Amino acid sequence: MLNKLYLISTPIGNLREVSFRALEIIKSMDYIACEDTRIGGKLLFSYKIKKKFISCHKYNEIKASEKIITLLKNNKKVAYICDAGTPCISDPGQILVKKCIKNNIDVVPISGSSALLNIVVASGFDVKHFYFHGFLSRTVNKRLQELRELSDKKEALIFYESPHRLKNTLKNMLEIFGNRNICIGREMTKLHEEFIRGALSDVLDKINSKILRGEFSIIIEGQKNKLIVSNVTDNIDQIIDKIKFFKNSLTTKDAIKKTSLLYKIPKNKIYSLYHNHIKNK
Repeated sequence: MLNKLYLISTPIGNLREVSFRALEIIKSMDYIACEDTRIGGKLLFSYKIKKKFISCHKYNEIKASEKIITLLKNNKKVAYICDAGTPCISDPGQILVKKCIKNNIDVVPISGSSALLNIVVASGFDVKHFYFHGFLSRTVNKRLQELRELSDKKEALIFYESPHRLKNTLKNMLEIFGNRNICIGREMTKLHEEFIRGALSDVLDKINSKILRGEFSIIIEGQKNKLIVSNVTDNIDQIIDKIKFFKNSLTTKDAIKKTSLLYKIPKNKIYSLYHNHIKNK
């Protein structure tokens, strides 16, 4: 009977949010695998726990996973923790879990603090259904493309973002999504916890005066506008001009899509107008 791998959720800020069960399991382990041994060490030190550490992060997870599998097969007890929150959720751990499953080693998740759930329940949005995306691409063009692909989703959208990219990401969201309602969580569970709510443009203004530290959780409302058929005869020139404007930064397909959302006119109608305009030039 092989030992189990425990996936332990850790506090996202306030160290007192670690569960009794998590601490009991950590105390019973031979090894603690963690994303950053310094951060993991800080958590264990605060509860006067001493354990042997194994470094397992996104750059060495394949090699570290093999070591952990070997330890488990040799009847050693191992738990894995990430720096904050739940392993595998925008954090390392997936490779390790897959290797354990492949080797018939049980994986036991230990619940705990989650930035994802905190921002969902504190947003005040309709979250009967929601979509978690996590971190967007660091590359501007790829990030814009990701946002375009998400722009039609009706569910609330959840993202994580770093402080030095936050403002640009919000500007990109305003460009692609329009001025939807948004809620941003910062310093969650800590002394200076804050939730910033409002229309995207207003939230952008609010954060311009703030010192941005730590990771941010973002939730933004899904697409609410339903396309309706409109009489476009009197607005053809205006619609064509808008498509041309959007084409400065978008493909023709995306420019037509964005124009259809703006005017609440079906895409096929917008496409026909543009196609006839090009054909008659």
